[in-house]
Amino acid sequence: MSAENAALNAPSKGISPKQLFIGPWTIAVFTWRESIRKKTMVGFLILSLLVIFGATVMTSMMQQDTVGSAAAAGPLETQTKLIKDICVSAISIFGALITIFISASVVPSEIENKVIYTVLSKPVRRLQYLIGKFVGVQLTVLLNLVLMGGLFFIALWAREGMPPTLLLWAMLLMFFEFLILSAFTFAISCTSSSSVLPTIAGLFIYITGNLTEYLKDVSVRAEHGTSMEQLVGQLAQILYNILPNLQNFSLKNDIVQGMVNDPPPFEIIPNLIVYSLIFSAIGFCLSYVIFLRKEL
Repeated sequence: MSAENAALNAPSKGISPKQLFIGPWTIAVFTWRESIRKKTMVGFLILSLLVIFGATVMTSMMQQDTVGSAAAAGPLETQTKLIKDICVSAISIFGALITIFISASVVPSEIENKVIYTVLSKPVRRLQYLIGKFVGVQLTVLLNLVLMGGLFFIALWAREGMPPTLLLWAMLLMFFEFLILSAFTFAISCTSSSSVLPTIAGLFIYITGNLTEYLKDVSVRAEHGTSMEQLVGQLAQILYNILPNLQNFSLKNDIVQGMVNDPPPFEIIPNLIVYSLIFSAIGFCLSYVIFLRKEL
């Protein structure tokens, strides 16, 4: 922590305007460097890259077997859809796991190692500390998305013979989806000194956030059921109203079923970005309120 501490040292009389930005940015860079060294995160990233690379190689081998046959067009189209489906799913799932793991561990790990006491003893406010940690997590998530999406982008371009521009928009929306997931997992991590609880909570948010339409169907079907079914329906309706709808951020069907350079649905992208920023701001404000009341 010597580099971080040195950059955060300042006269004890107060914090200069420049220090207000330098402090969080220094913490963000340090968090990013520490995150990319974690073996679990590196393992998730390598596994996702192997899945993307393996799916590309396997479908290429299948393509060679079908070339020259009269009915090659059908199998080739199916193989292309298969590789799109596998790779987009891999990026989404492993990206979410990386987001949850990093968001759930950055604050509890420093509490467990007592590093946080050293940092907060400097002229660094708790808000600056949280901003730095949260930005550092987003830098890590962004790096992983660039690596996974970049490999898939190159593989798809080589296969289709045209730049898959729709994939770039899908990666953008995926980042804002992970931003929501990260914000609420980060908030829950501020309540704990262990990363186990926030990791479980993050998985719950991710799974239920992608099943919100199912929750709505459950609440509708339970309206005329038994008292127990109505109770379940009310619970499903509450979760539907509270949880963010993460399924809205997915362009998987557009990528799999359409052309790789099809124009994205421009009318919904700005709305989804604003939607993500609002939920992320709520999650970060919760983390600040919780962290402000935390005894350290």
